[in-house]
Amino acid sequence: MGIVLLIYHISVPVNERSQTWNRSRQHIKISTMKAKTTVNIYQQAQRFADITNTLIRTGNIQRAKCYLLKAENIFNTGTAEIKNVITNVYLFSVSGFIERHHCNIKNLLPESLRNEYYKQVNTSGL
Repeated sequence: MGIVLLIYHISVPVNERSQTWNRSRQHIKISTMKAKTTVNIYQQAQRFADITNTLIRTGNIQRAKCYLLKAENIFNTGTAEIKNVITNVYLFSVSGFIERHHCNIKNLLPESLRNEYYKQVNTSGL
């Protein structure tokens, strides 16, 4: 709602100078809001991965599996951007932690996340 009001304010300028200033100011605000939203999604995925890693480290495997299932649900029902976030942030962090602690990935990761993990591992860096 705030963005709509800001855009309406831009469309009714007092003079040419205020129009230019308001457009540049509002453009900065709108682009900043978009950037914060994107960063926030990545931060949330990293926090979710940190919690999952802590659960695995403390031996609470059943609860960690619940978090992995929730991540799989988000991955399966999410948009392309959400799938990208889950794959690049969450799965990368969790799978790296699992590998370092010599856990069995096949038993821990749900099917779709396991398939994405195999894609990450088998993709060449070329």
